[in-house]
Amino acid sequence: MLERLLRVSLRLVAVLLLLVGCGSAAAPVSPSSKALRLGSTPWVPFTAEEGQPRVAAYLVERALERAGYEAHTTIVPDGTLTKALEDGRFDGSAALWPSADRQAFLLYSKPYLENRLLLVGRKGSDVSAKSFADLKGKRIAVVEGYAYGPELDSAKDPIFVSAPSSQESLRAVLGGGADYCLLDALLVEFLMEQHGPEVPERLAVGTTPLIRRDLHFAVRKSLPDAAKIIERFNEVLGSMVRDGSYNLALQVSWISVDVDGDGKMDMVRQGAAIGIKPPTHSYELRRSSTEGSPAGAAPSVMTQQEQTRYYVNGRAYNSWEEIPESLKLQPGANQPGGTGHPQVKLIEW
Repeated sequence: MLERLLRVSLRLVAVLLLLVGCGSAAAPVSPSSKALRLGSTPWVPFTAEEGQPRVAAYLVERALERAGYEAHTTIVPDGTLTKALEDGRFDGSAALWPSADRQAFLLYSKPYLENRLLLVGRKGSDVSAKSFADLKGKRIAVVEGYAYGPELDSAKDPIFVSAPSSQESLRAVLGGGADYCLLDALLVEFLMEQHGPEVPERLAVGTTPLIRRDLHFAVRKSLPDAAKIIERFNEVLGSMVRDGSYNLALQVSWISVDVDGDGKMDMVRQGAAIGIKPPTHSYELRRSSTEGSPAGAAPSVMTQQEQTRYYVNGRAYNSWEEIPESLKLQPGANQPGGTGHPQVKLIEW
């Protein structure tokens, strides 16, 4: 009897040891229980190291947090990201333009921003060009190391002048070292918010993007639950637009976007003080998201008559007059605050 009990006990111990061994093995962990490893190349103000302006990376990380995922971004040198993603060094990237080589192994989200590069010159400059072919012999400051794409790579008519940053390309224009520079529409909005009436007194800004690209979040197709991650990310974007989270992430006061799907642009704001007058400008998230919009349309100054609805702190108002006076606390109060990441400062005049 004693020997039989001993044999049973030994078998139980063996089973327990086996179970413990299986539990201690390096089994895959689901993405929801670990941080997603994201990689990006340096692209201020969209992606950068912590402590620098990185609005796209910040927006994606906050959206993933709301979707139930933790994410951290590592910045890698230009030209190394695609290989690193393909080799599995990263689970995905916060800010990518679609490309044929990446689509083979990456799953893309819906576009959450649209990069629109606008022609900017000194006041009085002709900024009506619709393509680089219209700028023969003109000196255009571009940021060295940026992948502008085939539109610029194939352009032979302008003279391209290298600058270390977007800020320095703008300084080259103001200082006479270049006739024009290319600024993303978001950077133009930063200029408007930081310098207001001084912008048209010093600069001319084009209305037709010379280059436009949809910006996406993407993960590797081989990542467990890759489709679910993208689905959840897409789901939370709409709520972030409506409640003003986009504004805070992008560091802009007002955004214009078709919130309710009626084909017309709505104005969205987050904050306690919105000013006593309707905003004179806004950042347009994606022109192509509005049905019936011209394919080549650029971000524009939205007038009160063009707005069908205002969304302030997540609540909809059909007109400016409907917004409570308690929200119109300070004349000209039009500054985003509490973003939790560095403000983008373009230039001091």
